[in-house]
Amino acid sequence: MTFTLAASAEMLYLDLPFVERVARIRDRGLQVEIWDWSNKDIDALVASGATFSSMTGYLRGELIDPDGAAELLATAAESLQVAQRLDSPRLNLHGTGLDDKGLPVKPQANVSGADWLAAAKTLENLAKLAERAGRVFTLENLNLPVDHPGTPFALAKDTLTLVRAVDHPNLRLNLDLYHAQIGEGNLIELCQETLPYIGEIQVADVPGRCEPGTGEINYPAIAKALRGFGYTGPVALEGWAKSDPDAALDAFVAAFTKTGS
Repeated sequence: MTFTLAASAEMLYLDLPFVERVARIRDRGLQVEIWDWSNKDIDALVASGATFSSMTGYLRGELIDPDGAAELLATAAESLQVAQRLDSPRLNLHGTGLDDKGLPVKPQANVSGADWLAAAKTLENLAKLAERAGRVFTLENLNLPVDHPGTPFALAKDTLTLVRAVDHPNLRLNLDLYHAQIGEGNLIELCQETLPYIGEIQVADVPGRCEPGTGEINYPAIAKALRGFGYTGPVALEGWAKSDPDAALDAFVAAFTKTGS
């Protein structure tokens, strides 16, 4: 069994213009992921010939507040139009809108039962939008201690609870194992538990958020377990290069393709 491998152009080849980053990843035979599409030259990305695996699925808004939810749905509809142009099958979401430093625009450490119900309803409406567009929204788990303090619905157990509650094929999980290691750990059992709802898996090592092999996570063992579970979907490197971006991609590809892993 093989995975579909992708890498984030937001975090690699940072000395190059963005479209050239995309081309470097494309030339490695990998699919490409992007974040905020509104600051990109979409025509140039289309012309690059790259295959886009995922992109951020909203510009503003959040899951709970009615006005924020309306804004989320409106900007998600705009994002779906761009996804159509890029032929990106997946659009990524978070528990709330994040600023350019990854911090929540509207921090909320505690959520009520009513908040959970409101978030599920917003996600249900997003799933219906995605269904009509033939795309999938993925809800990403984040870590609170290091990168995204104050983000509601951040843990993998939270995103799983919401996706299970909505139970719609056009809403899946973006299971980020870097964030999960910091927030929860026990990654192989987490993969097994969430498997029926996974739309994508993202990876980077801990600490440092760099390529596999630079930290404490045994990614070849995780790759072996995922094959054993029957997962053949996308796996994306969303991490920085420890030193050289080409070496980082080598390490990523080896961790998820090496014989015996």
